[in-house]
Amino acid sequence: MKIFLDTADTAAIDKHFKTGLIDGITTNPTLIMKSGRDPEDVYKEIVDIGVKDISMEVVGGFEEMVKEGRRLSDKFGEVCTVKVPCTPEGLFVCHELSRHGIRVNVTLIFSQTQAILASKAGAKYVSPFVGRVDDNSFGGICLVKDIVKVFKEHFTTTNVLAASVRNVRDVGRLFEHGAEIVTMPPKVFEGMYKHILTDKGLELFDADWASVKEGQNM
Repeated sequence: MKIFLDTADTAAIDKHFKTGLIDGITTNPTLIMKSGRDPEDVYKEIVDIGVKDISMEVVGGFEEMVKEGRRLSDKFGEVCTVKVPCTPEGLFVCHELSRHGIRVNVTLIFSQTQAILASKAGAKYVSPFVGRVDDNSFGGICLVKDIVKVFKEHFTTTNVLAASVRNVRDVGRLFEHGAEIVTMPPKVFEGMYKHILTDKGLELFDADWASVKEGQNM
């Protein structure tokens, strides 16, 4: 059971990684663009923070993705997970990289059959997009459940890395249904700490402790 952050915000990564609760980072071109920084500067800073598993997305045709995936793996070593789309070219890239020992995360998974193909291609991770599936009137949680079931039936070593997670409730349900990893924005991670009854209980304890201290000073 692992928690990844889905962000290129290195300040947020540094803050939350220090808690010991974060196991890895996922990035994508949109997150990198929002950061306004050079991708490799972002990756280097995340490595310097101490993160041991960083998904670095590659784009383009087969040759371009293979070349870039190999280059990133050579530069960043074992912390690098090359992220490719679930397309015919992307799965061919996955096969080529994984057979040379490079860890691959196949992203943009929207069906059980896509996840099966990605696993067959040698993916270490498959990333079903829970929120986007929900947006299209299908069940994102159910998709993850179905992928986990077929992987267990066939003893695959591919891990389900649930992505596009938008609320805290889904985090718990995804782990409940067998996702090995859930990646989420920092805001969702921060929400995992919170519960109204915890806040009320803390207020009560603080008030009672203040009464105890007041009694000792009388």
